[in-house]
Amino acid sequence: MALCDQGYLCEVCGEDVACLTDSELYLRYVIGEIDPEVLHTTRERHIRCNPTTAQFIDHPKFDPVIVDGTFDCRLLDPAFVSSRKQLVTRGYERLLELELLGGESDVTAYPLPEVIASW
Repeated sequence: MALCDQGYLCEVCGEDVACLTDSELYLRYVIGEIDPEVLHTTRERHIRCNPTTAQFIDHPKFDPVIVDGTFDCRLLDPAFVSSRKQLVTRGYERLLELELLGGESDVTAYPLPEVIASW
């Protein structure tokens, strides 16, 4: 199979990241953690394959993720957790919106408004 026929494979589990709302790469991109210049060179992951990020999504369409150990959000500073949950959940909501729109052709329009403004 040609590399372009494989889709975007998760670097953790090796399975296809079939939709935008499963993409940890695009989640991090829309919240400003991935620069547009390196988006095409950064490896893909399912959101759930990175539980330390996934645990911050608080949305009815996303089953909660619990992390045990040092990075468990229940053990972190409450102000940080609140801020992080707000940002990551807004990023997930943006992915849901983009998926409903069928994705936009201009990937630079994907991020949250404040991320775009910071460029």
